[in-house]
Amino acid sequence: MRLPTTLSAAILLASSVIAPAYGAQHFTLGNMPSYYQGTFGTNSNINIFYDATYLQFQNNALRLKLTVPYISVSGLPQGAQLAGGGIASRSSTTNTHTASGLGDIWLAAHYTVYHGAGLLPAVVPYVKVKFGTASSSQGLGTGRNDYEVGLGLDETIGTRIFPFVHVGYRFVGKPAGQNLRNILTYDAGSSFAVTGSNVLTAMYSGSQSEQPGYSGPSDLILAWNYNVTRAGSGFQVYADKGLSNGSADYGVGVGAQVVF
Repeated sequence: MRLPTTLSAAILLASSVIAPAYGAQHFTLGNMPSYYQGTFGTNSNINIFYDATYLQFQNNALRLKLTVPYISVSGLPQGAQLAGGGIASRSSTTNTHTASGLGDIWLAAHYTVYHGAGLLPAVVPYVKVKFGTASSSQGLGTGRNDYEVGLGLDETIGTRIFPFVHVGYRFVGKPAGQNLRNILTYDAGSSFAVTGSNVLTAMYSGSQSEQPGYSGPSDLILAWNYNVTRAGSGFQVYADKGLSNGSADYGVGVGAQVVF
């Protein structure tokens, strides 16, 4: 499973590449419920429902995005903790529990320092903050803030193909008594504008494991966006296939956004 913040950023990019309003000042309000199932490197089968509501502001250079998620999880081992919907720390116990509530709130800022020309891609550094708002006692989060800095390269090939790659470094908040570590994050893929309203996106996304000794998440994601309006309002569906035992076995989701 990949962080829904990463996935929704890619899907928002896909929804905007064919919208004439892209680059103009606008707001986007959206919701993206997702379901994931897998062991995530534990001895239990874990089910995660992650429902992210987000508000984004974008102009020609700046993109600000606030994500507020709701999480419901079953089969979570006692002592294990989520992080952004994935597993930050695991335990060896076979005792599991069910929990739900507010997840970790994310705030991200992307700024385009170079818009790209010819074969040169747009250069987009970014910063992200994960606020530790999810309950650590219920295992919905670590209770600590994370901070990430990174760089994105977004290319345009012709009028239909939009490849991208992003690399980041996350400073992980470390609860007392837990041996968590800072991690690299990365994703790469491309969107393809099939028609003026339809966009397909394929991407690979991964990161190191926050908990040493375990595989990090590694996922293949396929998404379809349909823009209902020329400004980019529309909906999307996507599927996530985990490629390591640090990921879910599979994930599916739907979403919709309104651009105004």
